[in-house]
Amino acid sequence: MKILVFDSSGLVASVAVLTEEQMIAEYTVNYKKTHSQTLLPMLDEVAKMTELDLHDIDAIAIAAGPGSFTGLRIGSATAKGLGLALKKPIVAVPTLEGLACNLYGCEDILCPMMDARRKQVYTGLYTFADGQMQVLKEQTACPVEEILQQAGNFGKKVHFLGDGVPVYRSVIEEVMQKTGTPYVFAPAHMSRQRAGAVGIRAFEYLRAGKTETAAEHAPVYLRKSQAERELLAKGKTLAQ
Repeated sequence: MKILVFDSSGLVASVAVLTEEQMIAEYTVNYKKTHSQTLLPMLDEVAKMTELDLHDIDAIAIAAGPGSFTGLRIGSATAKGLGLALKKPIVAVPTLEGLACNLYGCEDILCPMMDARRKQVYTGLYTFADGQMQVLKEQTACPVEEILQQAGNFGKKVHFLGDGVPVYRSVIEEVMQKTGTPYVFAPAHMSRQRAGAVGIRAFEYLRAGKTETAAEHAPVYLRKSQAERELLAKGKTLAQ
């Protein structure tokens, strides 16, 4: 089985092609360009370098959110368009689960964080037991102090990763040291979104029959966009 994977949920743009036995290709860029500029050219390059016929893939996996509203929309539109054209199912992987799979197999506590602004993070808590991901806390948007307190309740070392870590590093260090919780920050090659990691989780979803059609797929935002929040504060909606 072969899958095509996209992750454009954060600052990183990443495209990968995987089978259950190997990663055929992964193209990841963490640079200040929009995903509308990078994602399709990256797919084109991966397809050329691996002589990939897109009709040969079995499914399209996507980091479905939460994350950047614009990035999620671009990734979703790309996956939906290809899914419709190729008549392939979509595997929607929660962004934080995909990010946690950078540390696949780790039996400590995994705490991926994405900066959600307004002193909040998109986050969740995960671990692995016998090679299987255990979701200890479903992905959510919350104040960073809240997830830090919860992460320390398991009596294990906590691994932090994601673009929220440098933003809240001093807070993380203060809380973890205060509570006496052992912790570590993931190294650079494991600390950001990678389509390959999303693909590992996507195969688990596929085996469990968790797929959707291209028409059914929609991003997971968890929070309203800034524009929606500002309109609601004025007593309006986007439709008005």
